[in-house]
Amino acid sequence: MSSRKRISSALIGLVALVVLGWFGQDIFADSQGSGGSVPGASESGLPVEELSSLPPEADKTWGLIEQGGPFPYPGKDGSVFGNYEGELPDEKRGYYHEYTVPTPGEPDRGARRLVTGGQDEVYYTNDHYESFVVVDTDG
Repeated sequence: MSSRKRISSALIGLVALVVLGWFGQDIFADSQGSGGSVPGASESGLPVEELSSLPPEADKTWGLIEQGGPFPYPGKDGSVFGNYEGELPDEKRGYYHEYTVPTPGEPDRGARRLVTGGQDEVYYTNDHYESFVVVDTDG
């Protein structure tokens, strides 16, 4: 094989590898469970936690959200969350709503919240909006 043919074959092989790698990374990421079934997971880049791994009060709050209340802090629970810290994906005002996750022993609302998004995504913070995880409500 002439050197010209070898170089052409090598270039074609390299281009094929780049194309396969480009398209294959999405397929590989989905097969590795990158959060494709949890709304908000892949877009946010935040870690995903199963609801069952959060404090039991989070599960109770989620149950109240699903049934529409009543909530322990009317006027606060269900209010618009502004995302001023910018930790969640950027959305227009009114997209997110927050709910108190009670903290045993706290005299007030405490720092824990569930935040819901307009496309059924759910986030949890235990440090008053400093950090979030995406909640897998099926887990």
